[in-house]
Amino acid sequence: MFEGVLTALVTPLRDGAVDERALQELVELQIGAGVDGLVPCGSTGEAATLSHAEHRRVVEVVVAAARGRVKVLAGTGSNSTSEAIELTRHAKEAGADGALLISPYYNKPMPEGIVGHFQAIARETSFPLVVYNIPGRTASNIQPETMARLAEIDQVVGTKESSGDLHQVAQTIQATPDDFAVLAGDDWATLPMLAIGGKGIISTVSNVAASDVVELVRSFRAGELDRSRDTHYRLLPLIDAVFCETNPIPIKAALALRGLIQEELRLPLTPLSPPNRERLQVALKEFGIL
Repeated sequence: MFEGVLTALVTPLRDGAVDERALQELVELQIGAGVDGLVPCGSTGEAATLSHAEHRRVVEVVVAAARGRVKVLAGTGSNSTSEAIELTRHAKEAGADGALLISPYYNKPMPEGIVGHFQAIARETSFPLVVYNIPGRTASNIQPETMARLAEIDQVVGTKESSGDLHQVAQTIQATPDDFAVLAGDDWATLPMLAIGGKGIISTVSNVAASDVVELVRSFRAGELDRSRDTHYRLLPLIDAVFCETNPIPIKAALALRGLIQEELRLPLTPLSPPNRERLQVALKEFGIL
């Protein structure tokens, strides 16, 4: 249901508020570049510092701007099961195609708790769900055997994998059904994960290089492995620069350098440091997008 290239959209801010016009323009740019889906209100979208009202509004704006042309997978995760249910219900009512839910962070549930969390959301919402495994932000790692249990839940249709462990990813792919979409959650891992059976990427770098990320995935699927590999290596310096500080600090700076958004973040995130700003500018220029 969710495969190919899905862009984890930034949330543009202006004078402390969501810049809806800039968000609509980003949606148009992404669709024009050929992406398969959009992911509002993820980590890249600064969901952690959006109010509930802002969170809902961002999802509504993206769904309305997309107009059914691509899938919208709305970030609705929380470490509170009841809150995740509430946000997922709203995404469904707003017209999204599915919900991306981070494994509960901070409270570090045991596998039974993780499975129970997603069972409750599935039961209460009857909506396609994608599990987001990112141990670096949650302090817990969904192991392949637990993911296999999650895949047995009818509404759980895939996972965004950001464990950074390709062996674990391979075990997850092996342990889950063929129609369960294992998506890369790290841009550097797109090609390696495609090679072992992944279905695509939820990408941050595609905010500024969408057509290139699309080319990487589509050329791989077409059997044009040399072309896909060449694109992978061309993207790597840009990917490294875009993750030189905590996401989404650098990607927002990159979009601002291109004149697409205001470079505005919310504390505790802070502006890109001068040395890394210079590094990012060099990478954007060398890539040919600045």
